[in-house]
Amino acid sequence: MRLLKLVPDNTNIGFVKLRWIAFTLTGLLTVASVALLGIRGLNLGVDFVGGLMVETEFQKPVSLDELRRDVDRLGVGESSLQQFGQTNVVSIRLPLPESTDEGATNQVVKKVQGALEAKYPGVQFRRTDTVSGKVSGELIRTGVTAVVLSIIGIALFSWFRFEWQFGFSTAVAIIHDVLVTMGFFALTQIEFDLSIVAAVLTIVGYSINDKIVIDDRIRENLRKYRQMDMRALVDLSVNETLPRTVMTSLTLLLALGSLLLFGGDVIRGFTAAMMLGILVGTYSSIYVSSSLLISLGVTAKSFAPKTAATGAERVTKRENNEGAVP
Repeated sequence: MRLLKLVPDNTNIGFVKLRWIAFTLTGLLTVASVALLGIRGLNLGVDFVGGLMVETEFQKPVSLDELRRDVDRLGVGESSLQQFGQTNVVSIRLPLPESTDEGATNQVVKKVQGALEAKYPGVQFRRTDTVSGKVSGELIRTGVTAVVLSIIGIALFSWFRFEWQFGFSTAVAIIHDVLVTMGFFALTQIEFDLSIVAAVLTIVGYSINDKIVIDDRIRENLRKYRQMDMRALVDLSVNETLPRTVMTSLTLLLALGSLLLFGGDVIRGFTAAMMLGILVGTYSSIYVSSSLLISLGVTAKSFAPKTAATGAERVTKRENNEGAVP
């Protein structure tokens, strides 16, 4: 049986020649994402803003304005409504009662549920979440800290594993991946909760894995082809790792596509973030982080020691005697 090859062995795509177009697109996407975050902001879930959230499913689509008036008449605070996935599924957010007693919160929930059951027969209450303001503030700080520290740690790892140029290019690409993902949520106003933070951290991990594979191949080829032009060497390295990149991304997208279709509304935001992150991360690995090394002036001579020290990694006595590999 012949093996399935999504990418032929002799593939030779000129990725580097498109690097300035890719850099321009990357810059535009990053600026647009930051602008969306500043103008529209994220639709933060109860995890981050605190309060009470009741997710309801009606027998048929309802008017949000009318539903808001019905809830506000109950005197439990100003409500905020959002359709959740389907037109008959609505998320109702309410402030927490002044009393921190759990019984007071349960009374608010029962009051809302009773009023909705009376006016909308057949309504179902899918879930109820409650988060205090203190806890939500801590979750925001820990979530932001986790993402920032992960990017810094990855940049330092690439720096010490390879050279500072690799660490810088990897950090730039990962920051782009994270910002574009956040911009997507600002644009679509999909609820941003702790599961999305987990998705962002997973995207960071996936992106660094893909970029480290390409960086390792570039460094290997820098030692192997010392006289090759850097643009040709980057193209060679990316094409050599392309089968692995395509197969990994495709299998993940197939699995996530199934979750998006059949996983339900609870994990829809997480799945959407993961799918977008994989697409953006694959793009940045191929067109951004690897090509950025050329702009940073990386060549085979950049890492060759000035003196051929014993046991040096890139220059050995045998290589000096035999000459460079063409």
